[in-house]
Amino acid sequence: MATSRNLQETHLNRARASLRQALSWYGYLRKSGQLSSNPELAGLMKPELETLNSTLNKLDSNIIRIAAFGLVSRGKSAVLNALLGEKILQTGPLNGVTQWPRSVRWQPGGKVLVELIDTPGLDEIEGESRADMAREVVHQADLILFVVSGDITRTEYQALLELRQAQKPLILVFNKIDLYPDTDQGAIYQNLQQLGAGHAKAKPLLPDEIVMVAAEPAPMEVRVEWPDGRVSYEWETPPPQVDELKETILNILNREGRSLLALNALIQARDAEAAIAQKTIDLREQEAENIIWQFTKYKALAVMLNPIAFLDILGGTVADLALIRALARLYGLPMTSYEAGKILKTILFSSGGLLLGELGSSLLLGLGKSTAAITSGDNPSNITAFAGSAIAQAGIAGYGAYSVGKAAQVYLEKGCTWGQLGASSVIQEILSQVDQNTILYRLRQELGLKF
Repeated sequence: MATSRNLQETHLNRARASLRQALSWYGYLRKSGQLSSNPELAGLMKPELETLNSTLNKLDSNIIRIAAFGLVSRGKSAVLNALLGEKILQTGPLNGVTQWPRSVRWQPGGKVLVELIDTPGLDEIEGESRADMAREVVHQADLILFVVSGDITRTEYQALLELRQAQKPLILVFNKIDLYPDTDQGAIYQNLQQLGAGHAKAKPLLPDEIVMVAAEPAPMEVRVEWPDGRVSYEWETPPPQVDELKETILNILNREGRSLLALNALIQARDAEAAIAQKTIDLREQEAENIIWQFTKYKALAVMLNPIAFLDILGGTVADLALIRALARLYGLPMTSYEAGKILKTILFSSGGLLLGELGSSLLLGLGKSTAAITSGDNPSNITAFAGSAIAQAGIAGYGAYSVGKAAQVYLEKGCTWGQLGASSVIQEILSQVDQNTILYRLRQELGLKF
């Protein structure tokens, strides 16, 4: 247990370090004047920077958020009330009782501090805005209680898929089991185990990923026999059956609660940084195009005029690296020479051999150009050969520079969260260290299925 706590604390510290690095970088951009010189970009980035700040504050507060999610009339509010041990959240027979998200503090076992969040049903009539609000709350939650009350409907299955794709850990809560005979409960439970996995090839849900409860059991008619021989019938409401769910939540929080907190913070940070990169790239699209064409012309001219083979290839590589770093500076994204080299290498090898083939052709033309240059004094006709090779090689170099520039735009957008302490890097680091008996391990498996 001590090892688990130490690992969770490590994950929390790594997440904090990642967010602080991101905020310090954008703080540097503000101080250096790159944002003040472009107020439109600064305004566009403001929501994402606020997200990064609030996410870091949430990490420091150490409060784990658990959101109840699902369709109307599944008993989300009743489940949370049963966990709390008192009826705080409004429930009722009508659809859509919960109009807005509401949160309540809960301290199970007197140790972990939890924020329980009740959300509106996703399928309310004319409730699209409330459904969007529920999804936003779920995005911020560290653990989801997905409440169903029988076999999963198509709408519920689609919502489960969305949560899985968003890399959200969840517990599938089968509520209202008091309404089903034992045989039906077993059959539905087996269906939920498979469908709740959210992927045809995924393994069925583990025992602590699906829990059966009766949060607000229906009243039962009870026969009462009195001492004087009289018999009467009264209606009694059985107590909620949520002890298994409470124990499951406590086990998860003790085993991986801080890791869940760290992972969700990193996912939010990754999405915020990716949004910043996309906004920056969209805003500076024309400037980027001008830089790419500028480097394309310079590289083509330099390669064409250089008479020495290998040096023109080396010079072209240096030009490509400079182009990548120039684009990174334009976008205000962190970039070192080492990272630029990694991007160039990735671009070359992910191009299906096309750019590598162009390099090979350029090298052969460069050798021919060098030979023609050396022998031009003996045979003036070799000058024509030199010119032909130089023009062909310049065309290849220019094409390569343009291709590298366009590919670099994509990598700078998608790769802004990688690198040392990048959100995506730390996410992978955390998922690579989790135990097989954890909910986080399923996310690791689903990432493998996805990628």
